[in-house]
Amino acid sequence: MNTRQNDFDVIIVGGGLVGASLALALTDAGRRVALLEGQPARFDGLEQGWDARVYAVSPANRRFLESLGAWPGMERIGTIASMDVRGDRGGRIEFAASDAGAEALAWIAENRWMLAALWRQLEQRDITLLAGVRPVALATSARQARLTLDDGREFTAALLVGADGANSWVRNQIGLDASVKPYGQSGVVANFDCERPHGNIARQWFLGDGILAWLPMAGQRMSMVWSTAEPQALLELDAETLAETVAATGDYALGALQVITPAVAFPLRLIRPESTVKERVVLVGDAAHTVHPLAGQGVNLGFQDAATLAALLRDRRDPGDWLLLRRFARERKEAVATMQTTCDALFALFHQHELPGLPWLRNAGLSLTNRLTPLKRQFARHAIGF
Repeated sequence: MNTRQNDFDVIIVGGGLVGASLALALTDAGRRVALLEGQPARFDGLEQGWDARVYAVSPANRRFLESLGAWPGMERIGTIASMDVRGDRGGRIEFAASDAGAEALAWIAENRWMLAALWRQLEQRDITLLAGVRPVALATSARQARLTLDDGREFTAALLVGADGANSWVRNQIGLDASVKPYGQSGVVANFDCERPHGNIARQWFLGDGILAWLPMAGQRMSMVWSTAEPQALLELDAETLAETVAATGDYALGALQVITPAVAFPLRLIRPESTVKERVVLVGDAAHTVHPLAGQGVNLGFQDAATLAALLRDRRDPGDWLLLRRFARERKEAVATMQTTCDALFALFHQHELPGLPWLRNAGLSLTNRLTPLKRQFARHAIGF
């Protein structure tokens, strides 16, 4: 089991969007890579139905995926050309990609379409794909990481990457504690056909007790993300009542709605591990950080983890060198911390009702900013990653 066949430069645990993109990028950089994914890869029937789980992909990360040959076809991609954000007491700010001289703020892509595009590229590369098996043990030494699978096989690598999500098995195995701050809310997601065109506008409402976002999908459709402390109240609605509730809460901005994917919910948490690196191990994506979805930046942070790590490992003799891992952690720390802090502060600002005058102040701030062109331009540049 210690032959070259079972020894790699990098083993990645987790074949989701971030892990799969990292595997492609590392392979293209000349690394010998194994990718472990507990679920078997299935891409049949992609053309049927819509995926309720969608992501807002920034221009920088679209370029990253295109460089891997893994950007899905545009027939299922929505475009965010502008944003319309409204406070809970009449405040409002609007900004557009054109404010920053860009084509789009982001593109809305379905999870399974992006994943399929990535895995089809993986199958064309010289990558060892370990699908449908799970890890049971992980040990590290100064020279290597050793991974044992549930079928008894053992693999070694100079570096092991944990890309296995917010409840990371890798993070737990290497003993990295993480602070977890529950927001006391869940994100409820569903997709809708719309009576009126969305105009490539992403709409967001701060409701006082939650946040409602409408993201423009391909065609006359939109994807909803509703952050709420009472997700069950939405999940228990029949399709017709859910559509009416969502339309009414959004002031019928797109007219009548019709559900095209059932509502599902996921808990919202802020996760900050004590570190993202340890001897011969590095964490990326949700294993390394989570953020509130109000800015839609979770998957973008993960893709940038992948792009940054692949670039750092290019032409390095030892991809698991400790100083190299520390450099990666430093390079990603500021961007991740800034996004986490910003989203956390916005969440707190629009869910604070005890201080007199604060609701008026936060809404007045939105409206004032809306009249200041330089600030709006900066918002647009930040949204697209400039």
